[in-house]
Amino acid sequence: MSAPILSISGLRVKMGAQEILHGLDLACGKGEIVAVLGANGAGKTTLMRTISGVYRAGAGAIRFEGEDIANARSHDIVRKGLLQAPEGRQIFSNMTVRENLVLGGGALRGAEMDRVLELFPQLRDRLSQIAGSLSGGEQQMLCIGRALMQRPRMLLLDEPSLGLAPKIVQLIFNLVTRIREQGVSILIVEQNARAALKVADHAAVMEGGRIGLSGRASELASDPRVVELYLGGHA
Repeated sequence: MSAPILSISGLRVKMGAQEILHGLDLACGKGEIVAVLGANGAGKTTLMRTISGVYRAGAGAIRFEGEDIANARSHDIVRKGLLQAPEGRQIFSNMTVRENLVLGGGALRGAEMDRVLELFPQLRDRLSQIAGSLSGGEQQMLCIGRALMQRPRMLLLDEPSLGLAPKIVQLIFNLVTRIREQGVSILIVEQNARAALKVADHAAVMEGGRIGLSGRASELASDPRVVELYLGGHA
């Protein structure tokens, strides 16, 4: 792994009296894609929301480009260049595609609009369309595009393939690779292990709020435990 842009150590997170993350360690190198796999309830979304400042860390460190951002405010984390495309897309359904992108861009909206539309040409002809009327795949593109409008140095993708047809899943993961080629580091939480491992440099498997396995994605793709649990028994 290259020098880390994101480094997490000893992260503990509680929801009420229940501890969800139990001293978790994870890193993502600069310019790399790291995939986090795991079953429902493993703590993946809690991890992403804690990194982005939505949830509070009870203990541990989250270092982004060397600075500890554990328990920093979400908007301060965004300003540092760490953005999330959340699970369930969470677009503004009653607003147009253009309005969603403009809200995402802030002061950078003019400079970044063309770059985002070049990456997602399907959205160019739909700028005046109400976002809630887009297909599921187009809504996911809009969700990711809105995050890219802030010109992030790192992007958190939470279940980007959720509810999408296989052909659209392939398109989304091709776009993830293109985003990385533009210099954006990516941490991706995904239940579609096969698709995630194909694009990732490194991967980790979460089990019960901890990292159970980690290593190069190509190695985990052939690990018997990963094959059995996440790849349907076929590497």
